[in-house]
Amino acid sequence: MPLAVWILAVGAFGFGTTEFLSMGLLPEMAATFGVDIPTAGWLITAYALGVVIGAPTLTALAHRWSRKRVLIALMVLFTLAHVATAAAPTFETLVAARLVNGLAHGTFFGAAAVVARTLAAPGFQGRATALVFTGLTVANIVGVPTGTFLGQQLGWRLSFALIGLIGVVTVVAVALAVPRVEQNEGGLRTQFAAFGRGQLWMTLLITLVGFAGTFTVLSYIAPMLTEVTGLAAGAVPWVMVVFGVGATAGNVLGGRLADWSVPRTLALGLGGQGVLFVLLFTLAEHPVAAVLGILGFSFFGFVMSASIVSRAIHSAGGGASMASASMQAAFNSANAVGAVLGGLAIDAGFGFASPALVAAVLSVGGLGVLAWATRLDVSGRAPVDPEVPSRRQRRELARAA
Repeated sequence: MPLAVWILAVGAFGFGTTEFLSMGLLPEMAATFGVDIPTAGWLITAYALGVVIGAPTLTALAHRWSRKRVLIALMVLFTLAHVATAAAPTFETLVAARLVNGLAHGTFFGAAAVVARTLAAPGFQGRATALVFTGLTVANIVGVPTGTFLGQQLGWRLSFALIGLIGVVTVVAVALAVPRVEQNEGGLRTQFAAFGRGQLWMTLLITLVGFAGTFTVLSYIAPMLTEVTGLAAGAVPWVMVVFGVGATAGNVLGGRLADWSVPRTLALGLGGQGVLFVLLFTLAEHPVAAVLGILGFSFFGFVMSASIVSRAIHSAGGGASMASASMQAAFNSANAVGAVLGGLAIDAGFGFASPALVAAVLSVGGLGVLAWATRLDVSGRAPVDPEVPSRRQRRELARAA
C-alpha cells in the first residue's frame, strides 16, 4: 500500500480521536465552564452539525483544487480549530471551535477515500479505503483512552492541544509525500449531478438506517454497562477499547471483502449486526456476554465501512468527491437518529438495554433498503454503475452471443 495512504490514515486517527474524546471528557469540560452535562452535550452536537454542514459545502467550494491542496487546507483548519479549542475562554467559543473542527471532518474523509482509491493498484481499492478508516478505528483503541486519561489527570485542554500536533504532523507529511491528484470529475455541476442519481440516495438511506443501530447502542453504552450489566464505571473505558478492537478487525477484513463483493459484504454486516444486537439485548445482564456482544456488533458494523463508501462512489458517477463527503454527513445523521431513538426507548421505560433492540430493528430496516436497491441494480432499472452491465444485461448479451 502506498505511503501516502498510511499518511491519510494518520489524519483519520486525529479526526477519530477528537470526535470521540469529547464524550470521555465531557464532565471535565462542563466543570471548567460551570455548565451541566446536558448543556455540555452541545459540544458533541456542534461537532456532528459541523460535519453535516461542512461535508457538502467545503467539497463544493474546493472543487477546483487538487485533492492534495484540499487535504492540506483541511488539516490546517483542523489544527487551528484545536488551538481554538485548547484556548477557549468561554463555553460559547468552545462550542464554536468544535463546530469548526467538524466542518473539516466530512470533506477530509471524502477526499482521503478518493485519493486512496486513486493511488491503490487495481483490485486493492477497497483495502486502500479501509486503511484510511483504520485510523478512525485505531483512535478508539489508542487515541481516545490515552486522551481521556491525560485529560482527567492534566486537564482537557492539554489533550486537545496534543491532537492539534497530529494535525501539524499530517500537514507536513501530506505536503511531502502525497502526490498531486487532480480533480478529474468535471465542474461543480457535475459534482451536484450525483444527487440526481437514485442509487446514491439509496446508499445514503442504507447508511442512515442501517448504521444508526451502532450509534443507538453506543450512545447509551455506559449506563447499560453500569446499570444492567453491573460493571463499575471504571471498566467502561476498557470496554470501549474492546469496541475499538472489534471495529479495527472488522475494518481490515472489510477492505478485502469490499474488493470481493460490495452488496454481499453489506448484507453480511447488517445481518450480523442485527443478530448481535438481539443477543446483546437478551444477555446484557451477563458481563462476558455483554462484552462479547459489543465486540461482535462493532466488528460487523465496521466490516461494512469500505463497502458502503465504495457503493457511494460508484453510484455517484462523476461526483465521487461530493458523494464520499456526503457519506460522512449521513454517518453523523445516523449518529443523531440513533441517539434520539435510543433515548426515546429508555424514556418510555424499557430500560437501558432497550437501545440494542431498537438497533436490531434498524439493522433489519437497512437490510431491507439494501435488498431493494440491489434488486434495482441487478435488474438494470437503476444500476449502481451504468457503465457496468447488470446481471440481466449480461445474460441477454450471453444469449445473443
